[in-house]
Amino acid sequence: MSESSDLRFFESSDGKLAYRDTGGAGIPIVLLHAGFVDHTMWDEQIPAFAKEFRVIAPDARGHGRSANASRPFRQADDLAGLLHHLGTGPAVLVGISMGAMIAVGTALEHPQLARALVISGGGTDEREFTDPWSQQAWTTQFQALAAGDIEAWHDASDAWAHGPERPRDAVRPEIYTRLRQMRQRTISKHTPGEPDHHISVAGLGARAGQIAVPVLALNGAQDAPELRARAEFIAHRAPRGRTTVIDDAAHFPNLDRPEEYTRLVTDFLHE
Repeated sequence: MSESSDLRFFESSDGKLAYRDTGGAGIPIVLLHAGFVDHTMWDEQIPAFAKEFRVIAPDARGHGRSANASRPFRQADDLAGLLHHLGTGPAVLVGISMGAMIAVGTALEHPQLARALVISGGGTDEREFTDPWSQQAWTTQFQALAAGDIEAWHDASDAWAHGPERPRDAVRPEIYTRLRQMRQRTISKHTPGEPDHHISVAGLGARAGQIAVPVLALNGAQDAPELRARAEFIAHRAPRGRTTVIDDAAHFPNLDRPEEYTRLVTDFLHE
């Protein structure tokens, strides 16, 4: 994990939550990571955005350096608690996969804290997949995890990085290495069969029309179609939404094409 002087801890009502904060007087931009990884997935974006914005990058509860849950919680409420603690907001909420769901949930449950949303590879609250590739990838991943075969779980999880249309070697080897390191830090915090205390914010897709702030669905063109569609659905329903794609990128466009991802987000915010 990248360590820096701006890695801090927020004493929540259920343990410490880790975050990075570059400080400064710029518009706050919150970077929300995908499931099983942590805030270091944003290592390229944090210094780039910090040239103009105040960048806040938390580890979600149960991920990275943040405490595990000991009782029911909602990720949107954790984020709201952090922003209230920092005395900042409204903020631009930028999320990938699980992070996209946190961004949308926060905009709906705590609308005063959201200035704009950028979401990739998710955003609605469906828990089931319907297309065969996603079904197979998800099933294989969690069968391996249930069996305690961590190496097989990593192999199955890697599929999201290249997506259904690209071969594995289309992704730079260092990306797989980084993803595995992040996943290992998170999975090592948990034990088999422990209770899942997370409570989802209900009706993300059904309520998307209530999102008053600008929304950009910024997908990797080679991500699973079902995941791209979830982000695009939110953008189409939101009154001020738009969509775009990054070619030759899948579920983690910020890792596949870091410079293009950063440029598109920055251009969106300037507009």
